[in-house]
Amino acid sequence: RDVTPRRDGRVDVLGLPRTRIRELFSRAGLDEKQAKLRAKQVYHWLYHRGAISFADMTDISKTMRPWLEERFVIGRPEVAEAQHSNDGTRKWLLRTDDGHEFEMVFIPDADRGTLCVSSQVGCTLNCTFCHTGTMRLVRNLTPGEIVGQVMLARDSLGEWPKGKMDVSDDADETEYRADGRLLTNIVMMGMGEPLYNFDNVRDALKLVMDGEGLALSKRRITLSTSGVVPAMARCGEEIGVNLAVSLHAVNKEVRDEIVPINRKYGLEELLQACADYPGASNSRRITFEYVMLKDKNDSDEDARRLVQLIKGIPAKINLIPFNEWPGAPHERSDWDRIQAFADIVYKAGYASPIRTPRGEDIMAACGQLKSATERARKSRRQIESEAGLG
Repeated sequence: RDVTPRRDGRVDVLGLPRTRIRELFSRAGLDEKQAKLRAKQVYHWLYHRGAISFADMTDISKTMRPWLEERFVIGRPEVAEAQHSNDGTRKWLLRTDDGHEFEMVFIPDADRGTLCVSSQVGCTLNCTFCHTGTMRLVRNLTPGEIVGQVMLARDSLGEWPKGKMDVSDDADETEYRADGRLLTNIVMMGMGEPLYNFDNVRDALKLVMDGEGLALSKRRITLSTSGVVPAMARCGEEIGVNLAVSLHAVNKEVRDEIVPINRKYGLEELLQACADYPGASNSRRITFEYVMLKDKNDSDEDARRLVQLIKGIPAKINLIPFNEWPGAPHERSDWDRIQAFADIVYKAGYASPIRTPRGEDIMAACGQLKSATERARKSRRQIESEAGLG
C-alpha cells in the first residue's frame, strides 16, 4: 500500500509522486488541466516549503483550498515523544495514523547532520546484538511515513525556506530563502530491514532525491542491509544510493548465530553481491558495518580474516562498539581490543573508523532502537512476573 487508510476517509498525499497526486485529483473531480496544475503546486509546497496544510498554499485560489482540505490531508507521523541526548543527538518516538510506533534519530556533527530513518515497525531479522530485533515485525512503513521522518526532522530543525511564495512585483524576493542546512545526510539504518520493504523505500528515496522534491543528492544517502542478496542489485539499479552491509562476523558459525539471515544468504553469496553492486568504486565504496562483541568476533584472527574476505571490493569498515541494552546477550569489546582490530584492518589498506557511540543515554545509539511502548510493556510484564502477578 502506498498510503495508510484514514478513519476520516481523506487521502494522505505525503509520500506520493506528482503523477499519483494528479491522478487522485483527477479522480476526485478536477479536469485534466486543473489536476496537473494543482498537483504541481501541491508537490512544490510539500517538498520545497514543508507545508502541513492546504490553507498555507498561497498561490492556490481561496476557493480551491477548502476543496482540497475536505478530500485530502498532508500527513506527518505524530510525535509521541522527543528526547535530547547530552551529546546533542535527538530521538523521536513517532506514531502512525493507525496507532503503530517507530523511532528516528538525528545525529549532529561539526560538518554534517545525519538522520537515521526507519523503514519498518519492528523487524524480522532477530540479530542478537540489536534491540529492535527483539520486537516482532508489525508492518512496513509507507513511502509517506518514510519521507515523513525527513519532513519532521526539517520541521524540528527549522530548515524550510522562509518568506512568501506569492511575491508581488514590488516585493523583495529575498524574502523567499533557504537557511543553511543542518540535515545533510540520510541513513536507512533505523528500525527494520529496508530491502524487505523495497518498493516503499525506493519510492520514498526518489522523492528525497528529486530535484523538484527534497533535492538531497544520492551520494548523501546510505542504505544499510543485513544481506538481502536478491534485492541488492535492484537497490543499486533502481535507487542508486550508497550501500552499507551489516557484516558483523567473518565465518558461517558466528554469523549464523548473530545475524540469522546468514542461514538464508551466506557470506560467499553476500560478498559476491557486494562485488557486483552497481556503481561501487573507489570513490563510492561499500561500507561494511562490524559491531564489536567481546570474545565473539573481535580477535586478531577475525580482523585478518575480514581483510581476506573483502579483498577486491572497494570498501571501508565501520567498527561499531556494541551499544548495550537491558537483557542483551553480549558485551562491548574492550577499547584496546577494538583499537588493535582497527589497526590490522587499516594496515591492510582499508579505512577502519571506530564509530563514536552517540545518544546512549537516551537509547538512541546503533542497535538500541525499540519503541518506548514495547519497552514499557516489557517492563510492566517483568514487574508483574516478579510480583507473582503474571
